[in-house]
Amino acid sequence: MIDVLKPGLISSFQDLGRWGHQPLGVPVSGAMDEVSHRLANLAVGNDENDATLEVTMMGPTLRFEREAVLAWAGADLSPTLDGVPVPPFAATAVPAGATLQFGRRVAGLRAYVAVQGGYALAPVMGSASTYARAGFGGHEGRMLRKGDRIALKPARAAATSMPLPSPLSEALRRRLEPAAPDAPIRVLRGREWAQFGAAAHQALGQAWRIGAQSDRMGYRLEGTALERAVRGDILSEPVAFGTVQVPPDGQPIVLMAERQTSGGYPKIAQVASIELPRLAQRAPGEHIRFAMIEIDEAQALLLMREQTLQALREGRR
Repeated sequence: MIDVLKPGLISSFQDLGRWGHQPLGVPVSGAMDEVSHRLANLAVGNDENDATLEVTMMGPTLRFEREAVLAWAGADLSPTLDGVPVPPFAATAVPAGATLQFGRRVAGLRAYVAVQGGYALAPVMGSASTYARAGFGGHEGRMLRKGDRIALKPARAAATSMPLPSPLSEALRRRLEPAAPDAPIRVLRGREWAQFGAAAHQALGQAWRIGAQSDRMGYRLEGTALERAVRGDILSEPVAFGTVQVPPDGQPIVLMAERQTSGGYPKIAQVASIELPRLAQRAPGEHIRFAMIEIDEAQALLLMREQTLQALREGRR
């Protein structure tokens, strides 16, 4: 068992999402930073869809009642185990009675903690992801609270863990995150791109401030309003992780992991899949810029990332 001594700011269990139920209005949810989630699981030998603990900005304090093996990836929130720093991307033995604690935020926003064997969570509609708005998934359908006790599945043999290069080599970083953290977020033209005039197309490249109301459902951006040149209603239709909608006030909303299943606002752009983990590590109050790319480049970048993760799964460097 794990005892939650402090819950952290926003701590919830997430896997790769609750797929197949969108026609019923059930959001996908899942990890905001899919790559970090997958790397943490790979490091301890788990399946990549096993739930990890997604911690945001200020992490929890957790005491392990029994021996375990953990790994973390994503934002550097200064994790320590009984006061000793825990390196990223590496399976780390946890003695019985040890305490995992997070400290100063160094970089990024969200970190992912995997335990070998996985957390003992009951799946809901095929996923252990927490969907707190509806109160299901994860641990009791909510964020962690002080006093919670989290059960662990039986640990796998240590030989099944896959220590990743720690820190990841620069070559691997370029393949998994082929852009600097502060580089523009690459996007594709959205379905209603042509309904926005040249001024809006140009304004999309400005510095956008991530608003305080941003969360796992969507990032609300603040900047020069995007004016739609063609007026009129559009039909509601399915939306995706990274869809950039423009409501009547002209301030874009980037839909994130816990997005609704459909929307009726015009879509000026779509964040390239390769950029979603990087966007998920940006915090409210920070600024981002968008840069347009074509679908061929977006597909090539995503393929390169998946080939790198496949190589890591197979133990190649």
